[in-house]
Amino acid sequence: MQTLPTYDDVVAAAERIKGYAHRTPVLRSRTIDAQLGASLYFKCENLQRIGAFKFRGAFNAIAALDSAHRRAGVIAFSSGNHAQGVALAASLLKVKATIVMPLDAPAAKLAATRSYGAQIVQYDRYTEDRAAITKALAQEHGYTLIPPYDHPDVIAGQGTATMELMQETGPLDLLFVCLGGGGLLSGSALAARALAPQCRIYGVEPEAGNDGQLSLRAGHIVHIDMPKTIADGAQTQFLGNYTFPIIAREVADILTVTDQQLVQAMRFYAERMKILVEPTGCLSLAGASSVKDLLQGKRVGIIISGGNVDLANFCALLGADTQ
Repeated sequence: MQTLPTYDDVVAAAERIKGYAHRTPVLRSRTIDAQLGASLYFKCENLQRIGAFKFRGAFNAIAALDSAHRRAGVIAFSSGNHAQGVALAASLLKVKATIVMPLDAPAAKLAATRSYGAQIVQYDRYTEDRAAITKALAQEHGYTLIPPYDHPDVIAGQGTATMELMQETGPLDLLFVCLGGGGLLSGSALAARALAPQCRIYGVEPEAGNDGQLSLRAGHIVHIDMPKTIADGAQTQFLGNYTFPIIAREVADILTVTDQQLVQAMRFYAERMKILVEPTGCLSLAGASSVKDLLQGKRVGIIISGGNVDLANFCALLGADTQ
């Protein structure tokens, strides 16, 4: 039986990434506080290196490798943010990186990943199995796989964002976290439970990709077809063997939101908070806004997972919202 990561692993990850990952700001908005009747604290991982929280887990996982595995190189599969995280972390640690990315990954994410020196292998996400492609390349070349979410060191690294948030704000009553494969949510849950034992933790995923919600209800991992949603970072089909047990143990509920709700959150961030947030990064605020009654008078944490959105796509989504 696998050993699940703990808060001690999050603390160790924080030391490992210190000086490499940004300690991202926590922003406030009087406008949204008034609208929702609560005090919201936004942990801005859109301002993290590579524009997303994924750098934390990727760096922690690669930094934890021994010298032999570092020399052999690492491989990862990702729709974009994990790709960039692994590519930059590997570059900083002088480790060769190969990234398996979908053909329809956002152009900005492909370009950024290449700029960090990683080799990219592309595939069709609707007809090909990225895990199988990655496994074959790893076996052929001796690479170490750094998965996007289902790995103890990745989970521990992601948990450092919530650890930093609560070190700054003190205990929070509620925490809303974007959910794809569960690395951020499970890591956040480890940190929140240790630092704010009474905090209620909520994952938020796209309505079209509600595998996490189905899994929590069923009590086991549920697989779904590839979801079609503007939240490309949450186009996952199932939770992981490490992430699900932590989520099942610690998370109060998993909410779902529509693409239209994500666009509304994107507009709010841009117009009122002057920050660029990708659709996946808007899941947490959209989810919190959908359960306004739960928030009344509470201190609420919102993890913004990333800001890597193609500007043409960003303008098209906001333009469509006005028509």
